[in-house]
Amino acid sequence: MPLETGLVGRATLSVGESDTAIAMRSGAVPVLATPRLVALCEQAACQAVEELLEEGQTTVGMRVQFDHLAPTAVGASVTAEATLERVEGRRLIFTVSASDPGGLVGAGKVTRVVVEEERFLKRARH
Repeated sequence: MPLETGLVGRATLSVGESDTAIAMRSGAVPVLATPRLVALCEQAACQAVEELLEEGQTTVGMRVQFDHLAPTAVGASVTAEATLERVEGRRLIFTVSASDPGGLVGAGKVTRVVVEEERFLKRARH
């Protein structure tokens, strides 16, 4: 089945101490870290397409454009949703958003590229 626009993936996280800005060294406050929120959005993007990739294929991150709009406390649940907006050859452009019980906490775009995993790993620099 080909990758088509409109595919949706979701990922949920119960925010723990290891997910905070303090733990990730991306800030000095004990709330959900921006890098962790971006990772959750990328997880949702991967989930949207993983079952449709051919054997030996995967996606890798290429670009993230993201606004972190509100803090989420430890113990809260946050859900990310990714919708495949455009397919440009091997490039997949997703619109992403994340919400907690208080509403929208982040939104943006994630671009991932379909690669042959073995070939991609051979190109990794040591």
